[in-house]
Amino acid sequence: MRVLLVPDKFKGSLSADGVMAALGSGIKQVYPKSEIHTVLASDGGDGFLGAVAKQLPTEKVSVATVDPLGRAISTFYLWDVEQPTAYIELASASGLELLEGAERSALRTSTLGTGILLKDALSKGAESVYVGLGGSATNDAGTGIAAALGYRFLDAAGVELEPTGENLVKIATIENGGIEPHIDEASIYAVNDVDNPLFGKTGAAHIYGGQKGADEAEIEILDAGLKHLDKVVKDQLGKDLAEVPGSGAAGGTAYGLQAFLHAEYIAGTDFVLGLANVDTLLRQHPYDYIITGEGKFDEQTLNGKLIKGVVDLGRKFDVPVIAICGKLALAEDVWKNMGLEEVLEIHDSSMPIAYSMENASSLIQSTMEAYLRSV
Repeated sequence: MRVLLVPDKFKGSLSADGVMAALGSGIKQVYPKSEIHTVLASDGGDGFLGAVAKQLPTEKVSVATVDPLGRAISTFYLWDVEQPTAYIELASASGLELLEGAERSALRTSTLGTGILLKDALSKGAESVYVGLGGSATNDAGTGIAAALGYRFLDAAGVELEPTGENLVKIATIENGGIEPHIDEASIYAVNDVDNPLFGKTGAAHIYGGQKGADEAEIEILDAGLKHLDKVVKDQLGKDLAEVPGSGAAGGTAYGLQAFLHAEYIAGTDFVLGLANVDTLLRQHPYDYIITGEGKFDEQTLNGKLIKGVVDLGRKFDVPVIAICGKLALAEDVWKNMGLEEVLEIHDSSMPIAYSMENASSLIQSTMEAYLRSV
């Protein structure tokens, strides 16, 4: 038995490493001599730096920056010790997890802190910068990052605006005369696996604004701001990017990285699996299963995230893909159509969800063991 494990974390319950350890234990109960390979994957969101650090020789670079509400914090990015390349995780400075529930406000938050990290990397001579998107607390279309690098956003009276979601609709002029000189010398990549446009019913505000503290009225304000910014960018920078798949990632940060910093979009799952040389692994040896998973299987699972990337990998090499999850909220025909061989749910509906979260490791192990004994 040869198995490749490529799961995501079970958010709020178990890290991806923890999920892999539990799956491995379950497999070994049935197939003690099984050969298990693990890949710490990421779709570009939370855990991006961990996935990079596992595959490349990197060192941490600590930076004094600010959180989504502008409060002083210290965080880090990774620097490749063999080439002038930096890896930044947006969530580390502009992430939702940095805020208490009552503090979450997509109107007031900014990606400025991530911009400070990016500026530091460029000042150190980075020729390539990969920005992992996901887990953001923001809906500022990357204007905070741009502001950290020297862009200025002015209202109709010529007054400089703070780069927040609520101020997007007020932007009349974009000034870029004082931007960081190293921007044009570096290749910047927006790493993410969502395909939402910038605005509209499937855009950044409508799909993700609610989880960032916005109510229905505020979502409309944010969406109008994103649409307005796109018009200003078209008129003044000559760039038409709002409908490019992925522009809505991280509250429109992907759009901002492309509009203001000439960034290129790359698929997070493909990028991380490429770092791990998974294609080579699957070409060299026949595998019985690829096992993936995440905390909740729902509509967002269908929206271009890690699971889809792993399913595509299994299809490419004709290896059945099994997924394990905490809670299953997709009909069988839906996940079958995705290309999954089986989906295993660890949650017992007779027990509270808190029980499943607290005992995720043992439940994953026992569920995996029971499945393998049944096939």
